[in-house]
Amino acid sequence: MRELAYAAMLAFVLVVTLPLELLLGARVYARWRRLALTVLCAGTPFLVWDLLATAAGHWSFDLTQTLGVVVPGDLPLEEVLFFVVIPIASVLTLESVRRLTGWGMDDAPAPSTTPSSSRGER
Repeated sequence: MRELAYAAMLAFVLVVTLPLELLLGARVYARWRRLALTVLCAGTPFLVWDLLATAAGHWSFDLTQTLGVVVPGDLPLEEVLFFVVIPIASVLTLESVRRLTGWGMDDAPAPSTTPSSSRGER
C-alpha cells in the first residue's frame, strides 16, 4: 500500500481541484492549448532541475513509496506527473479566484471594434 503514496497524493490534488472547473466554471480544461503551454513553461525548468540534481546525487527518491515505474533519468513516474498536476491545480485555483472576485478581469484592454488602418491614417 505504501507504494501508492505519491500517486495517491497526485490523485487527491486532481480530485480536490476538479470542482473548481465543474462548479465554478474556471474553463481551464476547455482552453487546453493555453493549459498545455502553462504546464510546459512551468514544469520543464523544474523537471530539468530535478534530473540534474538526481544525477548529481543531491537527492533521491524512496522507490518504496512509488509505483516503481522509472523514466529515463532515474525519476519515478510520479515525480514527472507532479510537474503536470501541480501547475494544473495552480491554474485552476487562480482562474477560480479570478472568476469569483473579478480580480484581473478588467486589466486587459478592451478589443477595438473598429478596424485599424495599416497606413497610419489619423
